[in-house]
Amino acid sequence: MSSCPHAIAIDPMVSDLAGETERLRAAGALTRIELLGVSAWTVTDHTLARQLLTDTRLVKDINAWGLWQSGVVTRQWPLIGMIDAGRSMFTVDGAEHRRLRIKTNQALTPRRLEQLRPYIERLTKELLDDLEEAGRDGAVVDLKQVFAYPLPMRVVSELMGVPREDQPKLLTSYKAFFSMLTPQDERLQVIADLDAYFAEMVRRKTAEPGDDLTSALILADEGGDPLTEEEVAGNLEALVAAGHETTVGLILNAVRALLSRPEQLAQLRSGDIEWKQAIEETLRWDGPLTHLLMRFATEDIALGDTVIDKGEGVVISYRAVGRDTTIHGEDANEFDATRPTASRNIAFGYGPHICPGAALARLAASIALPALFDRFPGLSLAVPAEEITHLPVLTQNDVAAVPVRLA
Repeated sequence: MSSCPHAIAIDPMVSDLAGETERLRAAGALTRIELLGVSAWTVTDHTLARQLLTDTRLVKDINAWGLWQSGVVTRQWPLIGMIDAGRSMFTVDGAEHRRLRIKTNQALTPRRLEQLRPYIERLTKELLDDLEEAGRDGAVVDLKQVFAYPLPMRVVSELMGVPREDQPKLLTSYKAFFSMLTPQDERLQVIADLDAYFAEMVRRKTAEPGDDLTSALILADEGGDPLTEEEVAGNLEALVAAGHETTVGLILNAVRALLSRPEQLAQLRSGDIEWKQAIEETLRWDGPLTHLLMRFATEDIALGDTVIDKGEGVVISYRAVGRDTTIHGEDANEFDATRPTASRNIAFGYGPHICPGAALARLAASIALPALFDRFPGLSLAVPAEEITHLPVLTQNDVAAVPVRLA
């Protein structure tokens, strides 16, 4: 593997995310990092991140990566599934990306998302009933396991037409895919199993279309040739991951922030602050993504005195970007639901590859969070906030558990 002696090593066990974020920001707007033995650049500055996310000299195509071309990085690298992920709008650029994105936008319309609202409201109530049952008589209950973890997968599955009985298997598969504790051979099998599952789902929906996103992607007729089976399956596979993981993180990080700041929670519950503001501040301050892999330079890119060489990889460290004091003020490390710049966050990306699941995550959070606090106004953390630990997931801001008492 390739390494740089002066690079900041990103901790795959995520033992000190706050400290790592501070070290990255202190190192500068563009700095060297090491990802499991692989050297790359990372961006921690809001303005530079926006610039590079729209720079056509940086592409998603793994074949532009020098370490891949040379064979230094192979399929045995634990993070390869984040980069070499088949053909979808997440892995192509330019005209091909526009074609795939247009068809996804045609299928994933605001109207289709809004039609999910009654289902999300009903599901939220059901899961809050489960939470109440689990937390009877003052029992400590894991808010993640009972509420925040199942909610997004069931919502995404409803959107895409995934059978209810398949959802637990998908949750298990994605958990294994993201965890740094999963042996690489096992992770590669998980990837192969997911590929096969979604390919079969596309074939089934092609034969018998329904009123769901999968069928809409298959039937999308704008923007050029129809999507191939591989393209539909690739888009679905990534959309499930993006729509599920980001929503789990958004809900839990907002809850943790607000339970530690009762005065702001009181203003939200009274209506003095809109929930939309708290959601955007959560995305800025402690968003669901930490490090997004990876774009590759197709030519040397000069940025002041620094040059990203042709073939080098670039990571956006979104958690560090959200703490940029030049955009969000000297108190950017603090959570403030009234912060006027919160909506300027780029927690879901920026430019052509902005996350298509962003609207769904915001919708689910805007329903789940007020419902949770209305149902359980006495909700409190059962452990000190600093004792809540992160899972060994390098790309997602994913906590292991959020133990709470309901009253």
